[in-house]
Amino acid sequence: QVQLVESGGGLVQAGGSLRLSCAASGTTFRASAMGWYRQAQGKQREWVACIDSGGNTITAQSVRGRFTISRDNAKNIVYLQMNSLKPEDTAEYHCTASRRPYYSAGGCYPDYWGQGTPVTVSE
Repeated sequence: QVQLVESGGGLVQAGGSLRLSCAASGTTFRASAMGWYRQAQGKQREWVACIDSGGNTITAQSVRGRFTISRDNAKNIVYLQMNSLKPEDTAEYHCTASRRPYYSAGGCYPDYWGQGTPVTVSE
């Protein structure tokens, strides 16, 4: 059974930084594309960043240049480094894992989801 456990969310002032972590188990982590999605209250869920099994990445235009996704295959962890945070980044952030090793231009082909970690950015 695949388990994804996120951590690192919290309250931060605008302009600050946070690093989210996602520990994965029960999956062939090295062969899986991983990703981060977010959902703000009252809004549709959107993808934020994806990383394929080879370490190639893609980020959504709304966070490009501010957020970076990375992975540590030795530890089965995927990270989301978030810099220059804005109030509009406030959302629940979810880690995803795919059965595929690749992503698409429109998202990370998520097959498994974590419970999420909240991020709140104050003015």
